[in-house]
Parts: sequence; structure tokens; C-alpha cells
Amino acid sequence: MSVQGKTALITGASRGIGEAAARIFTAAGANVVLLARSTSDIERIAADIGETALAVAGDVGHFGDVEAAVKAAVDRFGGVDILINNAGVVEPISHMADADPKAWAQVININLNGVFFGMRAVIAQMRAQGGGTVLTISSGAAHSPIEAWSHYCASKAGVAMLTRSLDQEERANGIRAMGLSPGTVATQMQREIKASGVNPVSQLNWEDHIPPEWPARALLWMCSGDADVYLGDEISLRDPQIRAKVGLT
Repeated sequence: MSVQGKTALITGASRGIGEAAARIFTAAGANVVLLARSTSDIERIAADIGETALAVAGDVGHFGDVEAAVKAAVDRFGGVDILINNAGVVEPISHMADADPKAWAQVININLNGVFFGMRAVIAQMRAQGGGTVLTISSGAAHSPIEAWSHYCASKAGVAMLTRSLDQEERANGIRAMGLSPGTVATQMQREIKASGVNPVSQLNWEDHIPPEWPARALLWMCSGDADVYLGDEISLRDPQIRAKVGLT
């Protein structure tokens, strides 16, 4: 599948992997719809990209905002061919005994409900156009507990199961669903983790993290038929064979 002329809706598009994906998909010929809470940032990125980009301010934790972004994509570009569920947070980092229940639940809402809302919002129109691709940012935290990240680990584990569920229910309708576990990426989230000083991840040096362009390039590759063997599964960017297939060094 070439993304030339296709439309990708990217959540959490104001920085990091989301911004990098917007630029890399645009360079490959796609239209991009940028969804994030930070209006000024996504408007700046969209203006920099040009007419093939559309900024839509919204919160993935509100289904109505996600629905509105899909509608905006349909109205401007004719549909959504690719959904990249990228939005996610890890703050506040806290041990369970000290966690604020409301703050803990808010992370679940963004990281897990937000992914479901994206999937739910695109299924009908992807079915109607004969299919599409849904890519979700996963994490090693989906499979291994990490101290003071109970909300993040639980949400990412849920996201992994959502991806498998979407594949089971919608593959026959032409919807391709996969997850990408990128490893640690040089983004604002890693600055927050570093500042917490909790668990081994916070002890990593900045140069230990990969640039956000690497997972963005992996997401582009996942839109191709070469990635079909991973449908319903998760791709790890820590795997040297995957890096070679994507063209990373």
C-alpha cells in the first residue's frame, strides 16, 4: 500500500512521534489530519506542511472530539485511510499507594479510552470505503510491570488487547490493525520520566533513546503489504530484523 493520496489521522500530533509521523507521511504523499489539545502547536505544524495538512484541536479522551476530527478529515480529504493512535501520557508517575485516583483514571482515559474512541470513530467509514489501516503505539510496559507506572502499564496492556480485538472483528472488512512498540524515544515523555527519578527507565541517558523519526518511519512501513504478517500483532522496533526492514540503522 502506497500512502500517496491517502489520508492519515494522527492523534497526539503536536510533538514527538506524532509530529514526526505527520512530516514523514506528508513527504510520502499523504494528507495528514493532526489531532491534539495544543491548538497552537498543531496549527504551526499544519501551516509548515501546507495544504495537505489539517489541524483539528481536540482531546482523545472525549469521543465527540475524535468523531469531529474524523468528520473534518472526511469533509476536507474524503475519508480516513490510516489512523495512528499515538496520543499517550505517563504523568503523574506515582506508586499505587500514593496515586491520586482521579489522575490515575485520567491516564487510563487518554491512553486506553482514547485509542478505543479512535477505533470506534473510524470503523464505519473504513468499512464503507473497503478498508483502512489502524496503527497504535504500544510499549514494553504492556507486557512487563514498571515501578510507579501502574496506570501506563495497565493502559498499554489494554491497548494491546484492543488491537487484537479490532483485528479479529474487522480484518474481514479490510481493516488492518497492528501495534508498534518503539522502545524508548527521545520525546518530552522521556524528560518527564527522567525527572521522576523512579525505576530504571529514568536512569537512562538521553543518547540511549531513539529519535522520534524512527518510529514514524516504522509506522509508514507498517502501511505496506510487507507488514501484513504482523496483522493483529505488535511490532518491536528493538528487533534488529524489523529495523533492517524499515531501513533504520
